[in-house]
Amino acid sequence: MSSVSEGRFLSSSVPSITRGPRRATLRAGDGVRIEAVYTPCTAGSGPSGDPAPGGTAVVLAHGFTGAADRPALLRAAAVFAQRAAVITFSFRGHGRSGGRSTVGDREVLDLAAAVSWARSLGHRRVVTVGFSMGGSVVLRHAALYTAVEFGESRVGESGTAEAERGERRSGAQKAHEGRIEAHSGGRADARADVVVAVSAPARWYYRGTAPMRRLHWVVTRPLGRLVGRLGFRTRIHREDWDPVPLSPVEAVPLITAPLLIVHGDRDPYFPVDHPRMLKAAAGEGAELWLERGMGHAENAADEGLLTRIADWTESA
Repeated sequence: MSSVSEGRFLSSSVPSITRGPRRATLRAGDGVRIEAVYTPCTAGSGPSGDPAPGGTAVVLAHGFTGAADRPALLRAAAVFAQRAAVITFSFRGHGRSGGRSTVGDREVLDLAAAVSWARSLGHRRVVTVGFSMGGSVVLRHAALYTAVEFGESRVGESGTAEAERGERRSGAQKAHEGRIEAHSGGRADARADVVVAVSAPARWYYRGTAPMRRLHWVVTRPLGRLVGRLGFRTRIHREDWDPVPLSPVEAVPLITAPLLIVHGDRDPYFPVDHPRMLKAAAGEGAELWLERGMGHAENAADEGLLTRIADWTESA
């Protein structure tokens, strides 16, 4: 979950994208309309802006109260577009997308639709990068849609470890199949090859900071949801989670793709025990960057950090 208000964002010296983006309306697995934007790679592509066959696409998942057209996400997209095609989209209940926000539960279906779109455009390698709420979504998405699940083995993983991981994943999917239809249509095209979570929470219902207490008021109270709709253009579902979705810390041990966890040591929402908990749960399967002086999510990620993340995804 991201800041309740997007607030002040960092400026960028990245040149503006000259080729026009493609806009599309996607359908999530449960039928919700999702607005999405495809931006071609700005390096070495032809004037048509068509996707390079087999090239990488980066799918960016914003934080709570964000949207595809918010300046902080556009700034991040401009940095990643120097190396790969980029897809931005608005989660349900945000921007021009339909539905109502479930604050990280059914949003996994929105991300799956965006990843599938990237593959339908010819991209064989897809990277997911999520911020705050979007960070929790990319972690849960990676746990539920995996290469191993769809018949591809992970190099260097023992049969025993893979079997145990698959058993836990199967249990998680069955527990949440009514909410997150991970096998809807057998969508192997919805899996991510590389995963980056920035400012993601490790556990649900965290109220240990003042910003998170305010956010819970917005999400759980009728007046708070009215403030969310009128003040932050975010339409929030009124029902509680049932069942409670797989938490990020439960999801990371199930991820088979390369995983990077990025967190600021001055994050006002989630203190550093959250990324450390995620790293401990992931073990050797993840890399952790604790960024000195960084605040929260896409608004706090400067151009230098975004560039380092983009470089990491290229070599992962």
